[in-house]
Amino acid sequence: MDRTNRIYCADKYTNRIILILALIIASFITGGIIWHMNLTSQARLQEHLAQEVLRFHVLANSDSEEDQALKMDVKERVLAFLKESMPEGMNVRETEDWMRRNTDKLKETGRETVLLKGKDYPVSAAVTTCYFPEKTYGDVTFPAGNYKALRIEIGAARGHNWWCVLYPNLCFTDATNAVVPEEGKEELKSVLTEEEYSKVTAQSNFKIKWYFLEKLDSYTRQ
Repeated sequence: MDRTNRIYCADKYTNRIILILALIIASFITGGIIWHMNLTSQARLQEHLAQEVLRFHVLANSDSEEDQALKMDVKERVLAFLKESMPEGMNVRETEDWMRRNTDKLKETGRETVLLKGKDYPVSAAVTTCYFPEKTYGDVTFPAGNYKALRIEIGAARGHNWWCVLYPNLCFTDATNAVVPEEGKEELKSVLTEEEYSKVTAQSNFKIKWYFLEKLDSYTRQ
């Protein structure tokens, strides 16, 4: 190989390395932009959801089998009380106001359940704002963030908790198969945009195609 050919090959190799590095840098920049856009979109969705829903949070005294079973008993009794006593047709703010006015009755319901099961734990009930991790109810997923919730604490409230959504009603009608009421999903759909509802029900299938990485792979295979 003469000197001219060696220089040509060296230049071609150098240009390829430069192009590969440029594509790698571009892919990271693009990925960062997409990641930031997704975070921003998720934050907007969470903020809007937080204005339109009221969640339900029951904390057990401990993680013992007995205390966890008691938590579920309290949950069932409170939900039964709400179904029987809470007026229908209210919006989220009216539901929240009703809960605040009736926290003493909700507390009494929980306390009575605890006593019936032979325990003497204190029970508290309040509508408050608290942080929830990402949570899926059937086929509806709520992003992590702060939400208003009816929060019931049993005893030391140090055990695993139970949660659902009181408004719109997404508490399981079939807990074994994680089925949420269709009426609740329809109410949720009515207060969200089509895109927001698509995201929380996992109907959208956004696949990010890393154009630059695909180009890089095809080029290195040449």
